[in-house]
Amino acid sequence: MTTPRALAGLTLGLTMLLAGCAPPAGRAASLGPAAAPTDGDWPAYGRDRGGERFSPLAQIDRGNVATLREAWRFSTGEAGPGYETERRTSFEATPLVVAGTMYFSTALGRVFALDAATGAERWRFNPGVARVAGFGDFTSRGVSYWVDPSAPRGARCSARIFVATIDARIIALDAAAGGTCPSFGDGGSIDLRRALRNAPFEYEEYEVTSPPAVVNGVLVVGSAVADNNRTDAASGEVRAFDARTGAKRWSWDPVPQDSTDPAYSTWRGAAAHRTGAANAWSVIAADSARDLVFVPTSSPSPDYYGGLRLGDDRYANSVVALHASTGTVAWSFQTVHHDLWDYDNAAPPLLATINHGGRNVDVVMEATKTGMLYVLDRDTGIPVFPVEERAVPRSTIPGEEASPTQPFSSLPALSPHRLTADDAFGADSTDRASCRATIASLRNEGIFTPPSTEGTLVVPANIGGAHWGGLAYDPARALVVVPVNEVAAQVQLLPRAVEHSMNEPGWEYAEMRGTPYMLRRRILLSPAGVPCTRPPFGSLVAVSLATGTIAWRVPLGTPRPPKPLPAAQSAVGEQARSGLTSIGQGAADSALAALGSPNLGGAIVTAGGLVFIGATIDQRLRAFDVETGRQLWQALLPAGGKATPMTYMAGGRQYVAVAAGGDGAIFGKGDELVVFALPAPR
Repeated sequence: MTTPRALAGLTLGLTMLLAGCAPPAGRAASLGPAAAPTDGDWPAYGRDRGGERFSPLAQIDRGNVATLREAWRFSTGEAGPGYETERRTSFEATPLVVAGTMYFSTALGRVFALDAATGAERWRFNPGVARVAGFGDFTSRGVSYWVDPSAPRGARCSARIFVATIDARIIALDAAAGGTCPSFGDGGSIDLRRALRNAPFEYEEYEVTSPPAVVNGVLVVGSAVADNNRTDAASGEVRAFDARTGAKRWSWDPVPQDSTDPAYSTWRGAAAHRTGAANAWSVIAADSARDLVFVPTSSPSPDYYGGLRLGDDRYANSVVALHASTGTVAWSFQTVHHDLWDYDNAAPPLLATINHGGRNVDVVMEATKTGMLYVLDRDTGIPVFPVEERAVPRSTIPGEEASPTQPFSSLPALSPHRLTADDAFGADSTDRASCRATIASLRNEGIFTPPSTEGTLVVPANIGGAHWGGLAYDPARALVVVPVNEVAAQVQLLPRAVEHSMNEPGWEYAEMRGTPYMLRRRILLSPAGVPCTRPPFGSLVAVSLATGTIAWRVPLGTPRPPKPLPAAQSAVGEQARSGLTSIGQGAADSALAALGSPNLGGAIVTAGGLVFIGATIDQRLRAFDVETGRQLWQALLPAGGKATPMTYMAGGRQYVAVAAGGDGAIFGKGDELVVFALPAPR
């Protein structure tokens, strides 16, 4: 039975989340040669540059995954003395493996190269990121790898690692030895803060957390802009640079500046075109054969008041296809019109080929914080599965004009779109009554209910729905796998003309300078710290693109504080030394498992019929059966695996790796990369 004490492990920690997820024939030709890795490698963030996150490796499969055990681990040292920062850091990198060498970055921009079979260090690089800076999302989600086709084989910097640091630099490193490539940019680096339309107001307002896309010798990079500080926040230009020299190729602004651009008129108001943000902070997907990059953009500034940027605000909150060689728009599809809810496109777009209506179609998939999955034709942006514009609630804020409709995918919702007072949850009857009263007091007309001065229930919350963990795709089964959160938020606009307390515990406050309002928001929790939404609080969902239905949905993780798993024998009698166990730990654990966990991090799929994912606050890595969603294996990590894992082959063995660094708060604190494999043959 689930007790209030067990549930209370969520208290206050959830509010920290507000600060911030065998291929069929023809796919390689569709994505271009750079996206066709060898079976054993993982050479890009999503394995291929289209972000499919599918590995054809099958040494680890559903029959033997229960014997998976820790093979080695590596500590970056950043959780220890000497690496303290002004703001908590988070180790969220997805490593790359190319030809037996593993490459990954840390929150401080340090890059490591390791022997992929043993974890022995080959080289490291330190860019000297200032540790006194208080970046809002202090992380780095990985590096990019590129081979210069014109360079002599084995020459210095003929193969390069590119790292985009939190302080907004791109640095080119020699993949073999780790030194900088002096012919790139200014002695090996580019300063991305230069020549922005809106310069950062504060140092910490502008950062980069995702690796650049590499397509046809061009680096394409976005940025992360701090939310809700001001109307004219740092601008979110996407820029491209020559991968060899660092010379700037082009810049594209998601807030149109050219009056002939068809999206220009969708930004109305004297100050509309001075709006900032709408940036692309997630990973950009690339199709080299089409000379296209697919850019997931975010909300314009500020997130919760749009009275100075009336209209749909096209290109913001969109998937935008840009020509990689020129930066011109090929097409765009907007997932949220005139965003008032911080519904960024946080997930990386995923490129795949699906069979639809009896023919193969190259598509772009995007899962959103709204809990919707969009599948778009890669050449045109036209939805492959229909999208309907539906009427949504109007704003009650003077001067605000919420969009009268929003685009709803015909595919089933990944997470709930409505929460009523009768749905309230709590640790006990008193706790539940408090949640019920809070929900009843808020403006609450379902998804897309605009912010208000009395307070609005926002569902899904600004952490999603789907989040930056994104999607994984099994091409053999036409299954899309995506982790989601199922919690709500409470949002209130505070009139600036009235004095307000800005330090009430449990709330996040923001100035929204230039608007008539300030913001306060929080994840909707009970007095005991339990989400007021019904469990599960987080799920892993598989969508069948063959049938257009949910194939399975299972709770993901548990909300309990981390503790070692009980010792258990595996299917072949081997006891895993890191505390691994098979499933079946008793009624109490079953009750906790049904609750699920708020989660941040992604999944991968393998030809062995497995889904691997960390992402949960109970600090475990799990394996699921891709066909049924049944959990087959789990391992306790030294801190939360708030990252996307990866898998690779080295020395004849398949490995699974995950960054287990947590975030210094609800996900724990650590700095270790943990790698698993089947027991070595004797």
